[in-house]
Amino acid sequence: MSPSLSDALTASRTDEFRRGARALLRRPIVRAIGPQADDFTLIRRHAAELRTWFDRNTGWRLLVDSEAARLVKSAATTDDHTHPARDVRSRQPFGRRRYVLVCLALAVLERADSQITLGRLAEQVVLGASDPELIGAGVEFTLQGRDERGDLVSVVRLLLDLGVLSRVAGDEDAFVKDTGDALYDVERRVLAALLAAPRGPSTVRAEQFEERLRALTAELPPTTDDLRNQRHRHRLTRRLLDEPVLYYDELDEAENAYLTSQRGAITARITELTGLVAEVRAEGIAMVDPFDDLTDVRMPESGTEGHVTLLLAEYLSSGTPGREVPLTELHAKVREYAVAHKGYWRRNATEPSAEIELTTVALVRLEALRLIRWNPASVVARPALSRYALAEPTIRLPKDRR
Repeated sequence: MSPSLSDALTASRTDEFRRGARALLRRPIVRAIGPQADDFTLIRRHAAELRTWFDRNTGWRLLVDSEAARLVKSAATTDDHTHPARDVRSRQPFGRRRYVLVCLALAVLERADSQITLGRLAEQVVLGASDPELIGAGVEFTLQGRDERGDLVSVVRLLLDLGVLSRVAGDEDAFVKDTGDALYDVERRVLAALLAAPRGPSTVRAEQFEERLRALTAELPPTTDDLRNQRHRHRLTRRLLDEPVLYYDELDEAENAYLTSQRGAITARITELTGLVAEVRAEGIAMVDPFDDLTDVRMPESGTEGHVTLLLAEYLSSGTPGREVPLTELHAKVREYAVAHKGYWRRNATEPSAEIELTTVALVRLEALRLIRWNPASVVARPALSRYALAEPTIRLPKDRR
């Protein structure tokens, strides 16, 4: 084999390996059929190498069979509220009731036959929601009204998107209008791989939600120096893969020391796997994606909301570092922007109180990207937001005119 052919084959294999890894990071479950079929082929072809990489560097398990690939991820932290489940169509975040409906629907599907109608699923979910403990917790679901039917349909669309259900016939919109039904196949292997936790929820005895969550996600404590270093490597790599920015001041002393000594090796391994490029600053590290498809929140983005977000990022980054900017000040700025850009923004952007919604949408995005801290009354820019600051323009004259 000629050297050029060998190099080409090596480059092709490296590219396939990277595309398979990116597909797993982009979606929690990759199906063997449908739009992800090509990605699944790559994942299955490189399953052994991918499994080894994720096990060594993150502690995440990779499950691959003939129907689906599942990267069972463990979050580095359980208190991040900025990346909720969202309605597949409207992109509206799930509220408390929808999360409860997800759990009830999965419990129903676990006991269901190979096929189920949306109406039958709804009946069983209503039955589950009648549990006195749920009612005592203030969760009510009786399927009386369009809003409740819409909530259940949002849950079903999420399960369709994940591959837990496959539509056979019918339409969810008809169910919302109470004029029809839908039939689904229940994908058992996907359903069985959906739960990502080191232990079963039924083994947790804690009563309070925070305690139950900690118990559900707790890992065995390290007992040797090697295991402690492995724990640091796993936690840091998880955060660099999952979070837009890793700030040094959020790490404890041991993690900071490990990252200081191993930063180059950790970021190099991530770059080799994913193509992400490390942007290292005095305050932390961001793994930047040149292809811009490994995030659920893009910036900059087109449209009115995207422009507002960019303008507010510029405004906040130009102020005094650490200053708390009142929300009222931001509302006033958005009103100014709406007038200045009314020819390009949507028509209702200049209506009374429109600035409140636009500001909220922008701040939600900036918080999800870890560019701001946001409390009910004010906003503080975080260090990474400075990349959106505008510098004073510099005019460079040609050499012959200097």
